[in-house]
Amino acid sequence: MVAREDQPGGKRLVAYVVPAEGRSIEVAGLRGHASGLLPEYMVPSAFVVLEVLPLTANGKLDRRALPVPVVVGEQGGRAPRTAQEEILCALFAEVLDVPSVGVDDDFFALGGHSLKAAQLLSWVRSTLGIQLGIRDLFDSPTVAGVADRLKQGQPVRPALVAGDRPEVLPLSFAQQRLWFLGQMEGPSATYNIPVAVRLHGAVDVDALRAAVGDVVARHEALRTRYPSVEGEPRQLIVPAQEARVRFTVVESDSDAIAREVRQEAFAPFDLAAELPIRVTLFRLGEAEWTLVLTLHHIASDGWSNGPLWEGLSAAYRARLGGQAPEWEPLPVQYADYTLWQHNLLGDILDEQLDHWRQALQGIPQELVLPTDRSRPAVASHDGDLVEFHLDAELHAELDAMARQYGVTLFMVLHAALATLLTRMGAGTDIPIGTVVAGRSDQALDELVGFFVNTLVLRTDTSGAPTFGELLDRVRETDLAAFDHQDLPFERLVEELNPVRSLSVHPLFQVMIALQNNSEGALQLPGVAVRDESFGLAPAKFDLNFTFAEERDSTGVPAGIHAELQFMTDLFDRATALALSERMLRLLEAAAGDPEVSIAELDGFDVPGVGVDAGRRCRR
Repeated sequence: MVAREDQPGGKRLVAYVVPAEGRSIEVAGLRGHASGLLPEYMVPSAFVVLEVLPLTANGKLDRRALPVPVVVGEQGGRAPRTAQEEILCALFAEVLDVPSVGVDDDFFALGGHSLKAAQLLSWVRSTLGIQLGIRDLFDSPTVAGVADRLKQGQPVRPALVAGDRPEVLPLSFAQQRLWFLGQMEGPSATYNIPVAVRLHGAVDVDALRAAVGDVVARHEALRTRYPSVEGEPRQLIVPAQEARVRFTVVESDSDAIAREVRQEAFAPFDLAAELPIRVTLFRLGEAEWTLVLTLHHIASDGWSNGPLWEGLSAAYRARLGGQAPEWEPLPVQYADYTLWQHNLLGDILDEQLDHWRQALQGIPQELVLPTDRSRPAVASHDGDLVEFHLDAELHAELDAMARQYGVTLFMVLHAALATLLTRMGAGTDIPIGTVVAGRSDQALDELVGFFVNTLVLRTDTSGAPTFGELLDRVRETDLAAFDHQDLPFERLVEELNPVRSLSVHPLFQVMIALQNNSEGALQLPGVAVRDESFGLAPAKFDLNFTFAEERDSTGVPAGIHAELQFMTDLFDRATALALSERMLRLLEAAAGDPEVSIAELDGFDVPGVGVDAGRRCRR
């Protein structure tokens, strides 16, 4: 087997096979045999049958003479038979970032996950004009399967296009919630999104200032204020030529920089009067700087980091050359999305509401968690963080288990968290929150803005199911939720009308997220860039588990970095360390034997919390 990189960043395992004399080889059978012997991540993505292996003059394998494989179907290499299958093959390959895809290739076996699935479905909708749900892809994850599903697809939704705008432009539903929370809480940094980086090299301050202006001019969400008209918030888009970003250069030093970075990162925004972006450049020396770029969540989300940093990098390079960046115009802006979302909700509201009313009927108002203190009347949002790590071996085992049970890695982590909470006394009706990208149309992929939506995943752990059985339940729950992800969380809260409180998050108090989207990076010519700490962000939930996959260039699992942020109003650090250690051990136990009852899984005897646990869980 050889690890090839025929396209930048596209490494893959390739097997070159020479049959014994007088014998022939069936690739599909060979692939199946390899799958039975090797872990999933070690099964080659392509098999190439040769008459002889190329050798050098010294009799060694001539790797440079090995032919480039043509990647076709995982299960026999069938080529597309119709124009529609040919289009689908191209879309699969584009989303998965592989050279080509065959009719029988499995989307998830080639590295697909729920985020890429949403992107693929968006592209299918915009390209072929047919609406499919994420369950369709899970049940039929090949090109051939999706082609069959297209015959039963729903009519496509109205296209998202730029159009006329009303004089008073409303907020999106997600923005409305943040705006009203801001009114309730007063000036707060709870929804700030700061990024801090250390820059070493010759930074052209004027070019950087101009580049920030270029990016703000390109994305209307970054130059929008939110005043109220007769008590109702509106989007007020500032014309590009009038938008003034607060860009400040400050002299600092190594003794003061940590404090100054934190002050800048968590200074509140006045959304009615200020743009939701500001930049401070701290000068530490002749060629040493710290850049703090702070956004308000009302104008950005995690996906937005990609187009934001890529745009800033491209604009800086152009400005160094004395020119403005040359960009293709964006097809739509955030205001267009807002109007489209309001119109779309009118079409789907009843059906989506019916689903969520039924799914969340009788949901616990507040989970019983192993807190160290009573809940205060008003949450301070003060938080702390412990980190833990799932090594590459466990990552690969969880990956394999996900494929065995027809679920995603996120679903495995979700099931483990539900098990943990049940075992810690939270009962068997476990609502857990998560977020989805919310970019349901291809036109939104390169746009900076606040698109994420929050879903409530209600998990039934009753009856002491095996972990594998719980995965089946979680799969159904999550797919149903993803199929009904268009209903804004804010509208759901309004409809279900739970008891409102400044101390309890409505509908769920525990959040889980798996980060596997590309967040981009700032790249400035002649400047080394590395992340800089800005301290802990305010805690929005009682417990918030965040996992970030790491894979090598061939896609092989390389470990999962995990964080647990917790509210210090409720939890001591020792308790959070114990929860982190138990989560890790539970995952190890489930991967070892998923057919064990969740009531019997090991991992809940954690000796010496703060000593033994602290070896793998750290600040």
